Amino acid sequence: MDITAEAWQAFIRKLRRVNEAAAQKILDFLTANPIQSYADRQRLIEYAYLIAAKYGEGAAALACQMYDEIAAASTVAVPTAVPAAAPSVGEVAKTINGTLKTGNPNIVSEAIGRLVKQTGVDTTMKNALRDGAEWAWIPNGDTCAFCITLASRGWQRASRDAIKNGHAEHIHANCDCTYAVRFDKKTNVAGYRPEEYRAMYESADGRTPTEKINAMRREFYAENREEINEQKRSAYEKRQELNSSAAEEKRV
Repeated sequence: MDITAEAWQAFIRKLRRVNEAAAQKILDFLTANPIQSYADRQRLIEYAYLIAAKYGEGAAALACQMYDEIAAASTVAVPTAVPAAAPSVGEVAKTINGTLKTGNPNIVSEAIGRLVKQTGVDTTMKNALRDGAEWAWIPNGDTCAFCITLASRGWQRASRDAIKNGHAEHIHANCDCTYAVRFDKKTNVAGYRPEEYRAMYESADGRTPTEKINAMRREFYAENREEINEQKRSAYEKRQELNSSAAEEKRV
């Protein structure tokens, strides 16, 4: 059984909308409420916790739905998928306090979007562990060297090695890559080509995984330099607009 490209992309688009909506809520809050004091920071943490919980539940629900659909199509008898817990207030506070040091509201909002995505991925992984399924990291779009490396591992038996401190590893912002699961060797995600990704990894310069990943990053950057620079310019202009807006509101 193939999980069709259409079905997988529909799932990815829904997840992206949830993640982006959460990030936008935080960005809007920061625009209207610049962080100028400890009290401001605490209000942001409280608000971000509510957003991470609300949208994390949405991401988990989507992951449960996809998990159950794959199980049903595979005709396996497993319990209904259970959503993972949303980030705790302590996890949200740690994320906020760490990213505020950058002074960049985009990074703060993206970090909360990452926590939301993490809740969805946690859901997939924890149910796969419960049911003894296999999983694979499925790249999507203009993926990064690290995600290509993870994807090159192919389908693997679900293992706790990929879960640290109760959460999935490797989750980062602005990324549509995620785990898929399967219950038999005949199931695959259409377009997933681990052999191709493995060849890319093995042909990269370097002897250690870190050296190879860095070499792939340099190659990807060289191939997409103009697009990456344009994205950076756009992000910088957006930050300037937000800063100007916040300064204007302060004067008023």
